[in-house]
Amino acid sequence: MTQMDNHSRQNLPVDPPRPGTRTPVAVGIFAGLVVAASAVVGAAVYYWATATTPGKAGPAAADPIPPAHLARADEGAEKGGPWFRDATADSGIHFVCRNGEEADQLTILETLGSGVALFDYDGDGLLDIFLVGGGYFDGPDKKTIRGAPCKLFRNLGGLRFQDVSKEAGLDIPWWYTHGVAVADYDRDGWPDLLVTGYGRIALFHNEPDGRGGRKFVDVSEHVGLHDGAWSTGAAWADLDGDGYPDLYVCHYTDWSFQNHAVCVGQVPGVAHDICPPTRFHTQPHSVFRNIKGAKFVDATADFGAGASGYGLGVLTVDLNDDGRPDVYVGNDMSRNFLFWNRGGKLEEGALLAGVALDDLGHATASMGLDAADFDGSSRPSLLVTNFQRELHSLYRNLGKETFLHQSWAAGLAALPRAYVGWGTGFVDVDNDGWEDLVIVNGHVFRHPEGSTVKQPMLLLHNVDRQGRRTFTNVGGAAGAPFRIPAAGRGLAVGDLDNDGWPDLVVTNVNSPAAVLRNEVAQTRTDGQWLGVRLVGKGHRDVVGSTVVLENEPAAMTRYAKGGGSYLSTSDSRILFGLGAAEEPRRVTVKWSWSGTQTWEHLRPGHYYTLTEGEPVAEPMADRKR
Repeated sequence: MTQMDNHSRQNLPVDPPRPGTRTPVAVGIFAGLVVAASAVVGAAVYYWATATTPGKAGPAAADPIPPAHLARADEGAEKGGPWFRDATADSGIHFVCRNGEEADQLTILETLGSGVALFDYDGDGLLDIFLVGGGYFDGPDKKTIRGAPCKLFRNLGGLRFQDVSKEAGLDIPWWYTHGVAVADYDRDGWPDLLVTGYGRIALFHNEPDGRGGRKFVDVSEHVGLHDGAWSTGAAWADLDGDGYPDLYVCHYTDWSFQNHAVCVGQVPGVAHDICPPTRFHTQPHSVFRNIKGAKFVDATADFGAGASGYGLGVLTVDLNDDGRPDVYVGNDMSRNFLFWNRGGKLEEGALLAGVALDDLGHATASMGLDAADFDGSSRPSLLVTNFQRELHSLYRNLGKETFLHQSWAAGLAALPRAYVGWGTGFVDVDNDGWEDLVIVNGHVFRHPEGSTVKQPMLLLHNVDRQGRRTFTNVGGAAGAPFRIPAAGRGLAVGDLDNDGWPDLVVTNVNSPAAVLRNEVAQTRTDGQWLGVRLVGKGHRDVVGSTVVLENEPAAMTRYAKGGGSYLSTSDSRILFGLGAAEEPRRVTVKWSWSGTQTWEHLRPGHYYTLTEGEPVAEPMADRKR
C-alpha cells in the first residue's frame, strides 16, 4: 500500500444518515443478499407509489422544491462567469430530437430522448457532431412507430458547422433511435458509428466516398450484427484482449403497443400519465464479440454477462488498475451491474463493490454515468445521475475493488431534488487541474408532481473544502444555458474549436440541440492546458488505458473510456488543465492489455498524438480559431 493509499483512507468521511431515516443501510462488501433483495423490492414499491398515486408527496427526506425555483439559478453559487455561451444560433446547427408526444399515446418510449457524438469523422483535426433523431407515431391510430432523421454536421472551423448527412450517406430511412457509440471497429484508422434504438441497432462503416471525402455505409447485415430488442446505451471496449473493440448493448424493457399501459397521474386533476419501467419486464443485455473487424457474434453467455435489467447507461473503463477495461451498467429502478474484466471473462460484482444500490440500499433510476479521479486519489470514482427525489450517486473508489457512497460528503445532497438527471460528464471546465461536473436535467412525466418538465442544467465546480474535494453549484454564473430550463437528455463534452477549453453539446426533447462554447478563457489568464490523443499499435482499441501527467503538487490521472454520459459519445482526446503552469510536462500511458510508455517535454497549449510503441509525441496540426 502506497503513501497515497494510506492518506486517502485516513479520516475518510462517511455519508451521514439522511433526514427522516433511522439508520443508513450499509452497502458494500458487508451487504448481503437480503439487503439486495429488499432494496430492489423496496425501490420498485417506491417508484410505483410516486408514479401512480395522485398527490403522493414522497418521503420527508426528499420534499420537492417548488417549481418556481426551477427557472432560476441556485443560490450560493461560485462567482465569476459566464462560463459558457450558447453559440447555437451562429453555428449552423439546426436540429430537434423528436419523441412523438404530440400523438398523446403516453408511452414509455417517449421518455428516453436521444444522444449526441463528438468525433472527427473526416480526419481534418476538428470535432464533428452527430445528433440522434428519436422518432414519432404515425398511422390512423397513431401506433406506427417511425424514426426521425439523424444528422451529421461537419465542423468548418470558427464554431460553424454544415449539415453533410446526405453527402455522408446518412440521409436514410431511420428507425426510432436513441443512442450513439463511436469506435474504429475494424482498425482501419477511421471512426465508425453504432446507433441504437427501438427494435434495432445499426453499424455504419466510415469509408472513402470516391471524391476525396468520407461516407458511412450500413454494414450491420454484412458483419452479422443483429439486435431486435429495445436498445439504449452502448459502449465499445476490447474485452478479450485481441485488439478489436467488442460491443456492450443495454436493453430497456419489453414495452410494445401490445402490452402498452397508461398509469394514474401524479397530480390532482391529471387522470393519466406515462408508466414507470417497473410496469414492464427487464431485459437481458448483450455483448457482441468482434471477430477481427470482419464479423460480430453474440457472446453474452461466453463473457458471462447475461444479467437482466432496465438498462440505460453503460461505461467501459479500467476501475481496478489491472490494465483491462471493466464494464459498469446503469439500470433504471433495478440494481446496477459492475462487470470486472478477468482476462476475457466478465465477473459481476456490483453489490460486493458497493455500486449496485444507493446509500440506503435502494435501486435508483441510473440514467447518466461517468468516471474520474475527482479527488486526486489516482483512482477512478463513479458518478450516476438519478431521478427526482433521489441523490445522484457518487461512489468513491477506495481501491481493492471497493467503493464508498460519497454523495453527501461531496456536496451532491445540496442539489435540488426536483431535478431528473440524464447526460453527465466530469470535465475540467476552468483548467485548474480538477475535474468539475456537468449534469443535464429534464423530467419524463407530462405532469410531474413538485417539479416541471423543463429544468436547467447544473455546473458543479470541484473545490477544496478543508482538504476534501467537494462540488459546489455554480448556478447562474455559469451562463444563460444554465438558467434556461429545457427537457434535456444527451450530453457530449469536447473541444470544438481546439482552444484547449472543453465545450458542450446538449440534446433536448422536442427542442433545439445546443452548442455551448467555453468562455472561461475570456476572463482567465491562468488556464494552461495540454491535450493528448491516444493511438494503439496498429490502431488497436485503447479504452481501458490510463494516462498520468506529472504535475506539482500531485500527478493528474485521466482515463480512456467508452460509452458514458447518456446515450452519447464525447471527444476521445484527453485534456489536462494546468492552471498557471507553463513548463513542459511528462506524460505516462498505461496501455490497456499492454505495457507502460512515457513521453517527455510535452509543451502546454498543444495537442499531441501518442502512439503506442512510438518514442516521439507527434504535435497535432494547429487548428485553433
